[in-house]
Amino acid sequence: MATTTDTRTGHLPGTPAYRRLNAAMVLVGLAAFGILYATQPILPQLGDEYGVDAPRASLTVSAATGALALLVIPATAIGLRIGRVRTIRWGLLAAVALTMVAAAAPTFGLLVAARGLAGAALAGVVAVAMGHVAAEVHPSGLAGAMGLYVAGNTLGGVSGRLVTSAAADLGGWRAALAVLGVVAAVVTALVWRFTEDTGPAPDAAPEVGADGGAAVRPGVGALLREPSVVAVLLLPFVLMGGFVATYNYLSFRLAAAPFDLPAAVVGLVFLAYLAGTVSSAVAGRAAQRYGRPRVLALGVVVMGAGLAMTLPDRLVLVVAGLIVFTAGFFAAHAVASGWAPVLGGAAPARASALYVAMYYAGSSLFGALVGLAWHAGGWDATAASVGVLVALALLLVGVATRTRRG
Repeated sequence: MATTTDTRTGHLPGTPAYRRLNAAMVLVGLAAFGILYATQPILPQLGDEYGVDAPRASLTVSAATGALALLVIPATAIGLRIGRVRTIRWGLLAAVALTMVAAAAPTFGLLVAARGLAGAALAGVVAVAMGHVAAEVHPSGLAGAMGLYVAGNTLGGVSGRLVTSAAADLGGWRAALAVLGVVAAVVTALVWRFTEDTGPAPDAAPEVGADGGAAVRPGVGALLREPSVVAVLLLPFVLMGGFVATYNYLSFRLAAAPFDLPAAVVGLVFLAYLAGTVSSAVAGRAAQRYGRPRVLALGVVVMGAGLAMTLPDRLVLVVAGLIVFTAGFFAAHAVASGWAPVLGGAAPARASALYVAMYYAGSSLFGALVGLAWHAGGWDATAASVGVLVALALLLVGVATRTRRG
């Protein structure tokens, strides 16, 4: 990813370097997010195979996202030291190898361990990718670029889930993970082909500020003393927690009565992610025109409306509600992820790293914890728990809006 633009300004929208950056990040998202949530559509099969309940089966997702959340900040520092492209390349390669290990895991404990290690390998990939966008794109195009980056991530997420769910019906869950590993290996090879190893990141010395100028980096403590920064960092914690929990336990709901859908059909539900591909890109552009707070609040409200639509036991309403819910989530995420580095001021990459850490911490914690609600009261209790998280998100948008400095 050679830069042809002054690092003090970043790539401007419409330039070849800007388009090349976005295209490279789409490839990264296809591999990384396909692997990260690979077991989500096959959770019922994993539960049957190992004799574990829904919350324990969901640990195969939470282990990966939890390890990613714990390591994303140190991984950011490593990425700056050895180079973003090297971090992305080797992180993806390790995650592919660990996916193959997971496919052959003889025990549930080993499966969870392999998934956790894959999440650790992906920590560098995800942290560096978002930080790369924040550091190399001109502030005028950051919201749009982050929207496109998130859109690319949704393509990776939906394609990975479709591959595993379809392959699981044909050859079982082990074959599903193996097939996904092969597909991810091919995409990883393309990432190596279409990226250029430029060595350590150019912002490893002074970090590039949100205004495009070099600045002394404030510590994490300084960032967390800003109420607007704290509010925006808590947004992904609650929103992603509710989002992953919804998809985790929706798989169990659709596989049971009254729906009784096979794995391949359940996997098709993940096509709802394509709504996020569109909404994230649209939201990024809308934020530039109408302001981040308005678009962010609208995304959260749309998410809540979609969640309410999933309550009746009617498949058409469940699917429609999931589409609306997904569109709202990715719109909110695209705007919030672009806002975090701006509010971070002189430390945009560090603010992005904190954002990513909270994003996956919420995924790991609530992805498993909401399983208690599923056990206690089925889908109604699950939706109520996620609804609380959505309401908290709307409150956080208000706090960030009132206290923001950027």
